[in-house]
Amino acid sequence: MATILSGGYVLRPEGLAEDWGVRVEDGRIALVAPGGALPAAEGDAVVDTAGHIVAPGFVNGHTHMYGVLSHGITAEAPVTEFGSFLEDFWWPYVENRVDRELARLTAEWACAEMIDSGVTGFMDVLEAPFSLPGALEAEAEAVERSGLRAWLSFEACERVSAENGQEGLRENADFVRRHNRPGSLVRGMMSVHTLFTGSPAYLRQAKALADELGCGIHMHLSESAFEPGWVRARYGKTPAAVYEELGFLDEGVLASQCVQVTPPELEILKTCKVRAVHMPLSNCEVGGGIAPVPEMLGMGIPVGLGTDGYINNFFEVMRAAFLIHKANLCDPQAMPAKSVYEMATSLGARALGCPGAGRLEAGCAADLCVIAADTPTPVNRRNVYDQLVLFRNPQNVRDVMVNGRFVKRNGKLTTLDPAAVKAELRDRAARFWAGK
Repeated sequence: MATILSGGYVLRPEGLAEDWGVRVEDGRIALVAPGGALPAAEGDAVVDTAGHIVAPGFVNGHTHMYGVLSHGITAEAPVTEFGSFLEDFWWPYVENRVDRELARLTAEWACAEMIDSGVTGFMDVLEAPFSLPGALEAEAEAVERSGLRAWLSFEACERVSAENGQEGLRENADFVRRHNRPGSLVRGMMSVHTLFTGSPAYLRQAKALADELGCGIHMHLSESAFEPGWVRARYGKTPAAVYEELGFLDEGVLASQCVQVTPPELEILKTCKVRAVHMPLSNCEVGGGIAPVPEMLGMGIPVGLGTDGYINNFFEVMRAAFLIHKANLCDPQAMPAKSVYEMATSLGARALGCPGAGRLEAGCAADLCVIAADTPTPVNRRNVYDQLVLFRNPQNVRDVMVNGRFVKRNGKLTTLDPAAVKAELRDRAARFWAGK
């Protein structure tokens, strides 16, 4: 049995096509063609997409699902720069207090928000040193229920202790061994924090383990001026140069943030074939700066787009990427909407090592969304990316499909109950804020 979505627009890699459709079979896209070339056989499900755009699902390349616990939190923490943000606020008030049950519950809410926003796949970094072992399995329980495609990781580091650092590596490795198998929607990858929370020997160990498991490895890179300053004082080099010297950098590395990186560091990342993810809104929140994303894209570095667990409306994140680089470079031609949309879809999938997603082509994963095209001005081939990036929102996402299965249909989530999850999370967050 197949599912046929037809009657409206299809956003192909070549551009917008009117009166086209998509045939989905066995979790993959079987055919993308004009509506007349998509006849339905007996038993096929036909979905009318008239007045809508069938588009690739969004790929959230970097998030922290537990981050919702900090939304609106009132904490007496004297945050003045990124170092104090971590040491005086994030670590003691949030990260150190997340347990396995909170990891599960926040994952449920984050998945509900992502589905509503048209996200079909994401990469998460759980930062919760006192939730081990079993934290990733708690997250996976919620993610599997949601139906989303995911890469889950635990941020292993030595800031608590060397022993805790080893527990973090084991958490990742055990999860990868259990979940990274053909056909699995929820997979694992290795993750470490930064150069200032892991020794050279530790980082080499993590990279060797990732190589052994064939799962790739993630790290935060120069989210603010703090890490480059710390690294220069300790090693006399830039962070990318230190990672290169450690033999850490290659095509298996996913570097998030990349805000305060120098032109020579960008050359290192390009030469080593490192992939990256851009978080425009959270970079603003922590005063980190504006990442040189237009330069990275121009160099051919695959750069995805992420929420960082901050504002999970993916349309808002796309708008931020569209706007802040124009302001930063004083260039209205910087970061056109099409480039932003590619970061949110096909480039994001490449950054996560999943080139079979983020595109509507035969053979690709059937991860897609159906977005209302009822904008007050017409949608056409020349303006479709501007209309989607600038003037659409989650309420305009009618349907979301992952691996051929609807996880949102006719504006309502089918796999999760957002109202019930919100009620439980609201109660638990109040107690969390109160230190209970």
